[in-house]
Amino acid sequence: MVKKLKTYFNWSTGKDASLAYYYLKKDERYQINRLVTAINTHHNRVSMHGLRRELLVKQAQEIGLPITTIELPVEPSMEVYNNEMERVVTQLQLDGYTHCGFGDIYLEDLRIYREEQLNPYNIKCNFPLWQRDTKELIEEFLNLGFKAIVICIKSELLDASFVGRVIDHNFINDLPDNVDPCGENGEFHTFCYDGPIFKNSIKFEVGEKVYREYKNPKKENNNNSMGFWFCDLKLIDE
Repeated sequence: MVKKLKTYFNWSTGKDASLAYYYLKKDERYQINRLVTAINTHHNRVSMHGLRRELLVKQAQEIGLPITTIELPVEPSMEVYNNEMERVVTQLQLDGYTHCGFGDIYLEDLRIYREEQLNPYNIKCNFPLWQRDTKELIEEFLNLGFKAIVICIKSELLDASFVGRVIDHNFINDLPDNVDPCGENGEFHTFCYDGPIFKNSIKFEVGEKVYREYKNPKKENNNNSMGFWFCDLKLIDE
């Protein structure tokens, strides 16, 4: 009997991560034992898009895996981020992890960065969705029975009406031509609450929608800020 490769999955809570996890789990070479997610400790929310921690924990419970969180301050410096990542990845290496999974699709520089960061730990990266057509991927996501809701949008590309919408064919058809169907360029982020990777659908209620601006690290067009709309979700205890 061939020993499976001990693998953790970098879990963003959204549709791409869910679909990538689904495909990697079907690959018999890998044994996924853990999820890893970055958390903003001040707000107690997922760093990428502000999802409440309790919804992240509920996802992990319904997937049936433990979760390791990378605990970060509100606006971590690169030094703080790298130190916390080093702490977490060192422990994962000590625990015997040799492989990890990501939901990235197109961003070559991000893939190279991930591989370079993990290479010193002899942890190999797997990208199940890599260079797949994003229109086909979102169709597969829906056809497989996954369900997700939009919880963050980039305001310069999408108006506020898109945040809080469930991903369906109407949503896809309503996207402007300059927005990737999977939001691969950061146009929108999602929370996946149902599908074949979950034991049960996750129950939640939609809360308030808020607009926030953040410093733009690229400073494109002399604009020092980026605007985002967020939709708060609250777990419904059963």
